[in-house]
Amino acid sequence: MRVLLIGANGYLGRFVADRLLADPAVQLTALGRGDDADVRFDLASGSPGALTRFLDAVHPGVVVNCAGATRGGARELTRHNTVAVATVCEALRRSGCGARLVQIGCGAEYGPSQSGSSTAEDAVPRPGGPYGVSKLAATELVLGSGLDAVVLRVFSPAGPGTPAGSPLGRLAEAMRRAMQSGDGELKLGGLGVQRDFIDVRDVARAVHAASLSAAQGVINIGSGRAVRLRDAAAVLARVAGYGGALHELDGHPGALRASIGHPRSESDHAAPVAYPYPDGCGSWQQADVRTARDRLGWRPRINLEESLADIWMEAACRI
Repeated sequence: MRVLLIGANGYLGRFVADRLLADPAVQLTALGRGDDADVRFDLASGSPGALTRFLDAVHPGVVVNCAGATRGGARELTRHNTVAVATVCEALRRSGCGARLVQIGCGAEYGPSQSGSSTAEDAVPRPGGPYGVSKLAATELVLGSGLDAVVLRVFSPAGPGTPAGSPLGRLAEAMRRAMQSGDGELKLGGLGVQRDFIDVRDVARAVHAASLSAAQGVINIGSGRAVRLRDAAAVLARVAGYGGALHELDGHPGALRASIGHPRSESDHAAPVAYPYPDGCGSWQQADVRTARDRLGWRPRINLEESLADIWMEAACRI
């Protein structure tokens, strides 16, 4: 099976590439903006015609799109998350390859949900920010394209390679700095947010399964369990061997703030920098993952403690 992977150098794409390469039946071609891609192509600025010519030359059976942007203004997010997907869909329609499309969506497309609820694929999407809006628009383009296509709505990915600027990445970095400086107290804010964390390696397994299946439409990929950031912080402290005290600061539930140790001067009493949770989903999100089980034969295998241990291992290398 020939697979064209778009965005192989990204956070999710690297693990998807590893998973696909481990399948001896897969012939993988990576397309992206980096120098190490098999073919260099920028979806945000490249034309559908140019991509069509490449598809006709390679003739993949499956196209997996992991490319996109998670940060930036509305214009940048639209260009990388929506216009880019429009280019893929148009190129596939023009091409004679007849490839199946596996598009990576996100849980942010749903927006805020009621505490205690599990969000299923038939929920009405109400994204709470430009990122979710740009990804939802991409999903609608895929679903309306008439292609053989499936959209995997990935909730909150975690594990090795977690970006340092993500909420879990910031937790690990704050703990690393506390341990490096010998501080016995770590003050954290905004830990009331609850998210459905799913390991990136489980996401890669889901992409592999979707590539081989005939499933279409939208399928949620998550753990099926919401976890408070404060509980994730406690687990991270345990796997890191941090014996200091964790104190939760009052603050907006949608922001992560960190302060280490005791202030040395009056000026050090300034409030810590606030980092908004970037997905616009409010204080709660939990996926209903029964569709992935029933249509892909997929279940998550890696628990959050293992994901956090891998995040900490990478952070500890910077001590």
